[in-house]
Amino acid sequence: MSLPEVKTILYTTSLSKHTRPVFRQAIKLASLYQAKIVMLHVVEPIGEMGHALIENYLPEDLVKKMHDEGIENIKTTMKERVVKFYEDELSALNTGLTLDIEQVVAEGNHTDSIVGAAKQFGADLIVMGSHNTLGRSSNTTRQVIKYAKLPVLVVPTEG
Repeated sequence: MSLPEVKTILYTTSLSKHTRPVFRQAIKLASLYQAKIVMLHVVEPIGEMGHALIENYLPEDLVKKMHDEGIENIKTTMKERVVKFYEDELSALNTGLTLDIEQVVAEGNHTDSIVGAAKQFGADLIVMGSHNTLGRSSNTTRQVIKYAKLPVLVVPTEG
């Protein structure tokens, strides 16, 4: 039996200020395995009531435009975080490390979106934080561990 290969790492991020240690682990593993990183942020859709209110007050094309701009803003934030990480932590190392990082925004239930993205992108490993934005142990993390069909590395965060 051969050792498992890690070619694709799914790194999940809430984009909060406490996620850098998680990204640091994903970067370290990606450089070790020469793996691609899929950086995933999940946005939960608005509820039925919110959707109904928006439909009653705004034209459909404006709602779609706002939605698309919001997704693009999230992707831009993700790209800026990668650049900032390189500047803050990797530029001083002079290693010439370049990584393949793809930014993805998914919409839906966090657990289902993470497990689905792992399957969609053929991830060999999921790297995620252990706490939610309130500093509590994340239910999403526990659910991903339960339902994922691949290893999940959980990194302690300050949440």
